[in-house]
Order: sequence, then C-alpha cells, then structure tokens
Amino acid sequence: MKFDVKYILGLAVLLLSTGMNAQFYVGVQSGIANLQSDVKGTVAGNRLGGALKVGYIYGLTNHIGIGAGAEIAQYRQEVSFGRANAILTNFEVDQTGSAFGYNVSSANYNEKQTLTAVQIPLFLQYKTTINTGVDFNFRAGVKYFLPLSYKIEASAASVTGTGYYPDVNLTIDNLPEFGFGTQLNYAASGEYKTKGVLMSTFELGFTFKLSEKKALYTAMFLDSSYGSILDQKQNESYIGYNPSSVSGRKANGLYSTDKNATVKPVAFGLTVGLNFQ
Repeated sequence: MKFDVKYILGLAVLLLSTGMNAQFYVGVQSGIANLQSDVKGTVAGNRLGGALKVGYIYGLTNHIGIGAGAEIAQYRQEVSFGRANAILTNFEVDQTGSAFGYNVSSANYNEKQTLTAVQIPLFLQYKTTINTGVDFNFRAGVKYFLPLSYKIEASAASVTGTGYYPDVNLTIDNLPEFGFGTQLNYAASGEYKTKGVLMSTFELGFTFKLSEKKALYTAMFLDSSYGSILDQKQNESYIGYNPSSVSGRKANGLYSTDKNATVKPVAFGLTVGLNFQ
C-alpha cells in the first residue's frame, strides 16, 4: 500500500503543477457519509456529511482525461448498543498494581462521531457530448484518504463500573475512591487513533455549458474505502477506568473494544461544481 500511496500522490502533484492546457474545477459534495464497522453489538445511524473539492483534469483525447485534486471531507454518525442491557469486560490494573476484570454497563449510551479527513483523488474521466452545450461524464479512480481527526462525544444516563479479582474470587461494585460504582449523567469526549487508507471513487453526471470558459457540473458519487482507518494496538473498555474516582472516566468509544475492528468510510450523494477552462 505504501507504494500505491506514493504513486497516487506523485501523479497528483505532477498533474497539479504542470502548465499544460487543462480544465480546473471547484465544487461541493453532500450526502450520506457513514463509517461502516464490524464491531458486534453496535448500531450506527446515518447522518449527512460532505466535502469541499478543487482539482484539475488534463485531456488526453477529446473524450478521455486524467484528473487529480484535493478535498476536505467530513463524516458524521451516531452509534449506540444494539440491545438495551450490555456489559463489556476489559482487563485493567488498579493503584496497587493488581490486575482485575473491569466490567462496564451503561444506560442509554450514545456516541456522536465526527471524522474530518483530507482526500487526494486520482481518476480517469470519460466525457461525450449528448446535446448542444451538454456533456455526459463518468469518472472512476482512487483516493488517498488521510484522517485529520476522529472525535467522539459520549453520553449515558448512567455508567456502572465493577471490578472482579479472579485470584481471590472477589467482586467490588461500590468503592468510588477506587473507581468502582455508578455515575449518573455521564458525558465525556475522546478520539480514535487512525491511519490513511485507499478508497475507490466513482462519479456519473452531466456538464452544462454556461459560457466559453465555464460550465456547471452535477453528478452522483460513490466513495468506498478498501481498508480500516482504525490504528489501535490493544482492546480497551469503551468507558475507561479511573483508579481514583467513578467520575472523570475517559470516553474510549465503542470501536475501541476490538483492536482488530474494521471501520471503513463510505459516502454517496450529489456533487455540484463549476469547471473552468
């Protein structure tokens, strides 16, 4: 993948820096932008996302061109448990250095996720005139997807953390000064660790000529990741352990419970832009 990324970025820089005759474009895209995951027991709700985009298309022939650009995209969604009652267990170490099983349950847990990323597209475009001043366009290619931040805002009516010490067969459920017990009206923010991935990208639409050097571009788009953007080394409790209090627990997020989880950005919707000769 490292070779592929360098190849894509190198071609994009070459196209954007060349002085050859070209078509420039600016635009916006909006639609459903979600983060598909295979984390068991979670349910995600779709929300609107979008991107701002600029780029360059160099015509190889009257019908074929190669393009590159830069985009700032945002993905948003809400994630919760798929069932009313769920208890998740993770292993932690307390203030004395003893290991224990940390069991976390919550009521009405909800997680608002916001992912902001830079996208570098490289694509081929096919176009043909279908009427006076109207062209049909099809674009297909890849994007390098680089997350800038993947933030979460977590909330719950209540959170309960208990500790089980297997060496002595002891369960502690009400010792707040050691982080065991219940907290009401939980709210905290956090952030997932991420890495860059490749995406496929497709657009199908039309160009309407407005003047000799300007045209309106409208299209439907579909972007889909080839790999997971999560970059996590170990499993973590979705609500972290605080060894000195039941409050101040860190929001690690539901996707952090599985270090091998696959979380893939997928977006589809409408692109609107202007092309300049």
